[in-house]
Amino acid sequence: MKVAIYPGFFDPFTLGHFNIVERASLIFDRVIVSLAEDSPKKGLFTIDERFSMIQESLKGFSNVTVEMFSGLLVNYVKSKQSKVLIRGIRTVSDFEYEFQMALSNKAMARDIETLFMMTEGRYSFLSSTIIKEVARLGGNFDQMVPPIVSIKLKEKYDR
Repeated sequence: MKVAIYPGFFDPFTLGHFNIVERASLIFDRVIVSLAEDSPKKGLFTIDERFSMIQESLKGFSNVTVEMFSGLLVNYVKSKQSKVLIRGIRTVSDFEYEFQMALSNKAMARDIETLFMMTEGRYSFLSSTIIKEVARLGGNFDQMVPPIVSIKLKEKYDR
């Protein structure tokens, strides 16, 4: 069984993230969307809120699960008997950062490969940061996030 790990902070989970999961689910027997508990980023949503939104967004996929992890990603990947990390790429700057991370992970675990998946063009402008800013300023973000995320963003900003 080929298991792929798609790790991230996902604050919030976007349609770009959804697109990567959807496509990865067609390639791998199992995809684990892995929500990082350890991050230098301060989240708008708690980890439990993010976990719940991601789970609701992906409930239609029989081969996709959502989990939380802490510590080194490579240790988590090994604990799941996986050898594949999936990383979504939108822009050249994403690639530069992800390339550094992939090389760092490879230095720690030679048997783990990082698969870069280009986000489909219609989602290439999306980022969690942009969506939070649009939401904060009262803009329309419904076409940027799954329905449950839209509802929770509106609740967060009293709209």
